[in-house]
Amino acid sequence: MDIGSNPKCDGSFFKYCGGDHRKNHHSMAAANVHHHHNFGGAVVKIVLVFMVIGLTFVFVNKSDNSTPFVDRSSPPSFDVVEAVEFKSEDLSSYGKEENNLENTLKRAAMEDQKTVIITTLNAAWTEPNSIFDLFLESFKIGDRTQNLLKHLVVVALDQKAYSRCLEAHLHCFALAGDGSGGGDEDFSGLAYFMGGKYLKIMWKRIDFLRTVLEMGYNFVFSDADVMWLRDPFPRFYPDGDFQIACDRYNHNSTDLGNLPNGGFTYVKSNNRTIQFYKFWYNGKDYFPGKHDQDVFNLIKFDPFISDIGLGIRFLDTAYFGGFCQPSKDLDLVVTMHANCCIGFEKKIHDIAMVIDDWKRYMGNHNSGRVSWTVPRECGLNKTE
Repeated sequence: MDIGSNPKCDGSFFKYCGGDHRKNHHSMAAANVHHHHNFGGAVVKIVLVFMVIGLTFVFVNKSDNSTPFVDRSSPPSFDVVEAVEFKSEDLSSYGKEENNLENTLKRAAMEDQKTVIITTLNAAWTEPNSIFDLFLESFKIGDRTQNLLKHLVVVALDQKAYSRCLEAHLHCFALAGDGSGGGDEDFSGLAYFMGGKYLKIMWKRIDFLRTVLEMGYNFVFSDADVMWLRDPFPRFYPDGDFQIACDRYNHNSTDLGNLPNGGFTYVKSNNRTIQFYKFWYNGKDYFPGKHDQDVFNLIKFDPFISDIGLGIRFLDTAYFGGFCQPSKDLDLVVTMHANCCIGFEKKIHDIAMVIDDWKRYMGNHNSGRVSWTVPRECGLNKTE
């Protein structure tokens, strides 16, 4: 399957293209003609002619965009269409050379020259002693995680986040939507869960990561509220194209019934993952008001996934834990995610406790006698 091409329609009703739209629209028109036949009269005939023309016009316009009909009563299918090419905002204070994505990824790449770590950041998370500071501290106090910082790319959603990234001497890239009046969106403030700004950030992130894959880079994407306590690469599966952490893990890495969390993923660049990210991104139009994680839960069962041969693996919470399902053994834990936590101050409070717990654990020379004191303000029973 060529990169950037739509999956071919093969005539089956729901396979990729959402059905035979022409047949359905003509049958609808025919039904309307039959229904009104008995009314007679020139006026009725004229009205019917305009109805048929109107339906044909709707069909023609519908076939030109990326939102064909989808059967909502079964696992969803929809087209993979060519996504819009990602471009960064040309912010006057940055300069084109400085804010070049290809150069940034090249500088940040690991020894294989094709793997990077990516996080996104806006101004709300850059305040002193806030989430971003705790995120960076976890790398510094983790077990063999210090060198991973030089492979971290911070994707800044506004000017303040970009400046904070530069102050930390990291690899920084400014994403479109800088809040300065020249960008298309202002992402600088707090993005409340499932609010309009939150959804736009989540989907902009998916589109950006698709671009990274198309440029030939593998990536580990990590939310900034994921604490890195050990090097995760030894715990990734060698045969998984797309690997994702879980809110709830069912003790089977291939079970699609696992409840994933898009805040931590490891993705290899290949035709399968590129097609998948286009497919995933288009889900925002089919399921309006849902964020990327909800849409992933819907499309992971879609036949398109198996047809392109995408290998999906779910990461064990024994290693990649979170406040939803904490890793019980600190001798095994790799990352700790502040999931199942709604509320900025609550999140900061419990993340700080994670850092303190880890420092105590490391101070005891990994003796295993230290256990988590979190979640305290967060957790499954405190998200309602």
